[in-house]
Amino acid sequence: MPHLNGHAIHPCNLTHQNSFSLEGRLALITGGGTGIGLEIARCMTDAGANVIITGRREEVLKAAVDSLGEAAHYVVNDIGDLASIEDMVAQIEAEHGPLDIVVNNAGINLKKPALQVTDEEFHNILHTNLNSVFALTRACARRMVARQSGVILMISSMAAYYGIDRVVAYAASKSAVEGMVKVLASEFSGANVRVNAIAPGFIETEMSRTAMNNDPDRRDRAMRRTPMGKFGQPQDIGHAAVFLASDAARYITGASLPVDGGNSIGF
Repeated sequence: MPHLNGHAIHPCNLTHQNSFSLEGRLALITGGGTGIGLEIARCMTDAGANVIITGRREEVLKAAVDSLGEAAHYVVNDIGDLASIEDMVAQIEAEHGPLDIVVNNAGINLKKPALQVTDEEFHNILHTNLNSVFALTRACARRMVARQSGVILMISSMAAYYGIDRVVAYAASKSAVEGMVKVLASEFSGANVRVNAIAPGFIETEMSRTAMNNDPDRRDRAMRRTPMGKFGQPQDIGHAAVFLASDAARYITGASLPVDGGNSIGF
């Protein structure tokens, strides 16, 4: 066994850092210009990955890439435009090389009593949060399966774990994503393509702060059932994404990881 300064080094420790590294990997992160998506991108670049972030607002993406450094690039894309997805993935791989990781982070929400939600509103949420997620996953997975290597990450929600009032369309979309993770993991595992989800609890972003401040009762209920007694930070999701994308999680697939301060098991 190797020694350092007279102390034995366990063989596992020799590869510990490398197992969590994303050095040489290329990641695509949707909705990567702000909030959780930006922190996932930041954590992945810190772990050695090159990242491509997508979104609709070029000025936001450009500012994000400037803050991330040379390892980051952006592509302007509306993930809801399903017809554009195949060409976007082909363009990214032609310009930057094969994708190793895809993070389906982009999504929209609607807080409204269920009886007031229109068919159009329900459809719009499912289109962005489910249909586009599947379309992008399919385009990337087709290439990953052919290469016999890849990681696909979905961003789920506590709304898929228990009933949260006034988010029926959002909860339906995230519950469907959770089911999709299991099916795709079952189908793709033989090709060495792993599929997992991260289920954020109540994470403190500019958007969530505004929403919670406008609904103090919901904010207080969320805090009461979170055993750690605080809201999470976007980098908490970023660190979980790095772990699940890394070789340290090489035997994990079909899982949904709550990053929630215990909210999903709180009372």
